[in-house]
Amino acid sequence: MRVIISCLVAALFVVSCGGGTGGDGGPTASPPASAGCSGGCSAATPTALTVAEVNRIVSQAVQEAQARGALGTMAVVDRSGNVLAVFQMTGAGTTLTISGGRGVVGGLDGQVLTPAAIGGNNPVAAAAISKALTGAYLSSEGNAFSTRTASQIVQDNFNPGEIGSPGGPLFGVQFSSLSCSDVVLGTSVGPRPSPLGLSADPGGVPLYKNGIPVGGFGVIADGLYSLDLNVNDVDSDLDELIAVAAATGFAAPVNRRGDRITVDGRTLRYLDSESIISNPAAAPALPAGGALIAVPGYKPIAAVTAGVAFSTAASGFRLDTTTPEFAGLGAYVLDTGAGVNRFPPTAGAGGLTAAEVTRILAEGIRVANRARAQIRQPLGSPAQVTISVVDTNAAILGIIRTPDAPVFGTDVAVQKARSALLFSKTTAALSLNSVAPSVVLGYTINVPFYVTAMQTLIPGALTNGIAYANRSIGNLARPFLPDGINGNPNGPLSKTFGNWSPFTDGLQLDLVLQKVVTNLVTGPGTPCSPLPEVTNGIQIFPGSVPIFRGAVLVGAIGISGDGIDQDDMVAFLGLANAGTALGTGIANAPALQRADQIAVPGGLLRFVNCPVAPFLDTSATNVCNGI
Repeated sequence: MRVIISCLVAALFVVSCGGGTGGDGGPTASPPASAGCSGGCSAATPTALTVAEVNRIVSQAVQEAQARGALGTMAVVDRSGNVLAVFQMTGAGTTLTISGGRGVVGGLDGQVLTPAAIGGNNPVAAAAISKALTGAYLSSEGNAFSTRTASQIVQDNFNPGEIGSPGGPLFGVQFSSLSCSDVVLGTSVGPRPSPLGLSADPGGVPLYKNGIPVGGFGVIADGLYSLDLNVNDVDSDLDELIAVAAATGFAAPVNRRGDRITVDGRTLRYLDSESIISNPAAAPALPAGGALIAVPGYKPIAAVTAGVAFSTAASGFRLDTTTPEFAGLGAYVLDTGAGVNRFPPTAGAGGLTAAEVTRILAEGIRVANRARAQIRQPLGSPAQVTISVVDTNAAILGIIRTPDAPVFGTDVAVQKARSALLFSKTTAALSLNSVAPSVVLGYTINVPFYVTAMQTLIPGALTNGIAYANRSIGNLARPFLPDGINGNPNGPLSKTFGNWSPFTDGLQLDLVLQKVVTNLVTGPGTPCSPLPEVTNGIQIFPGSVPIFRGAVLVGAIGISGDGIDQDDMVAFLGLANAGTALGTGIANAPALQRADQIAVPGGLLRFVNCPVAPFLDTSATNVCNGI
């Protein structure tokens, strides 16, 4: 009955519950060509990695590393982020060098981490877990993204090195799903936190079975945690080739990989080379030449464990079956593991009622279900998103998601909502100025500096109650202002370009760096930021708006999923539709109170950017105009 219901729900989204070809039909040098899964397979057929399969994945990786004369540390996770195995080859290095490749020193960039520096823990194992989680969290039945894909979409230009192009569409996503987040800090179920956030270092890939994403693999064999500055060449990357071997038999379907998906007319990267030199079919059933290791806070025992099937309560994600407002919408919730919704719709500080929160969430998912996804195959699929609402104290009042929304959006949706809330408050400057300067890893953190820079550029900023959406915040958090005009001065929330990299980007990292480093020593623990408004850190790419009642700020909504313009629309239009339906006064900020009234170099700030013709069921255009 559960399968039947799941397929019926999936049918509402024009998705397939069919199996498809590929994933676990035995080792093969070529990934499956097609999957047939478009968002409903995981719910209809719960699927997970077995202990034998995890051993096989690790063994294939070890064999490729040995064939190349390399020694590495590797990790396997399931789709919810549970660490299933960490394997260290005998003699593998335990020193990790973080480098953005431009000679920048500061924040995390330029750091050389040793076990002695992080309380005896293994920074290389932490990086391998982060890479595995990135492959799992960025991928879904409709898209497969690797850490090389992540590298392409978080840099100062998109594409990297393409002078005059704006920053990557997921600029800043690397500082999400952190080990200090209150959202991904599941104690017994997913989603799980990442030691170093999301990784842009090639060598992390998603894992699939029969077109269903079941986890991720990551490896560090070169001792370097970095990114790819040039997408116009073809690298032969050691870590990536080991990952290709590991994923043999579990590779992403070809027609779902990043290189089959375009953003702004540019094709994404997935893998630069798949020229492995070992024969995965010859790998032993159990990996040899090293040992399984424990990683405090992430993998408590040195053993292999089986994965947990996604879309089940035990995974931390399951279908909502009790909220009448969500009936028929395919709404999924975060579960405690015992059948209890972690974030049910709730009334909050500022005056939002439980009924209003419920309706905002429902209208958001209705917009998503009609919207054409940006980064998903097949073309014409509906957007898959996570939706969150917070109150004026930044407490989470509700989270729902569509069946196949990428897991990384769980934390990001809340980061976005909290960011819009903080920057829209009249007390934002006071809060930010309360953060005392500190020194971490020899790097000086001075959060009030960013307040001064903001107020120098925009008199009255952070005190005058102007409503900021995440797109507005992102405009100010780029190393060039306007974004993409290389050579211009930086935005006030960013470092100057000479001191900027994805490993030290400005206010975003400075708010969380102390806790990220502390957690490398102690293991996961909240909060990320000293500011209660952004306890899991801020996010600086689009997809949120503040919620108003008249001219009064009462909360915020954040979205993360299948395209940043779609995220903007789900937040902005979903909130507007909820306000119209309820008639209680909740709405988007008054037009003259929005950040797009503020002039900065290059023009006005942006508030939201809705797609021109966004829907699958109508040819309506410019659907956000006049709101």
